[in-house]
Amino acid sequence: MLIADDHPLLREGIIAVASAEPDIEVVGEAADGHEALASFRRLLPDITLLDLRMPDMDGIKVITAIRAEFPSARLIVLTTYSGEVQALRAIRAGASGYLLKNSMRIELIDVIRKVHAGNKHIPPEIVDEIMIDAEKAHLSPRELEVLRLVADGKANKEVARHLGVVEETIKAHLKSIFAKLEVSDRTHAVTIAARRGIIDLSGPTEF
Repeated sequence: MLIADDHPLLREGIIAVASAEPDIEVVGEAADGHEALASFRRLLPDITLLDLRMPDMDGIKVITAIRAEFPSARLIVLTTYSGEVQALRAIRAGASGYLLKNSMRIELIDVIRKVHAGNKHIPPEIVDEIMIDAEKAHLSPRELEVLRLVADGKANKEVARHLGVVEETIKAHLKSIFAKLEVSDRTHAVTIAARRGIIDLSGPTEF
């Protein structure tokens, strides 16, 4: 098994737990996306655990690159994101498992064995969100850009100036965003978008 995460303490925690199992061997670890890809090519592990957020090359790009060269690779995403948008991106890129870091102590070994056996693993709460939100409209690239700027604390005038448009255009984008996310204000829009994994507000979580 290969472990790719930019936090040494988390890697050490996973290694300690996994190494205690007689049927699991940790063959390597990586601290960033490029190292993860290089390590996979060199080691060809049966299972790879990798974080979505890594320096230089994020987890989605690593998954895409690995699956392009090794279609049968079994990859498990480690993440703090419980939103269905991030889960869908990982699964579409080729991940076989999606494991939330706050549940690793309980589920890590079972998920590793499940994926090694050729099965997939998605937390039930994320499956429920995917089903609920499957029919909802997605935000456009410009709406995402506006929402990220709003999340950074910028007022409508600042967002308009940054994007080179008039303030009324930003208000129109926000109105559309509110409708799609079923919210009534900027703060709620940012909160819901972060929860669903549409935008990233999360910090690192230790194992």
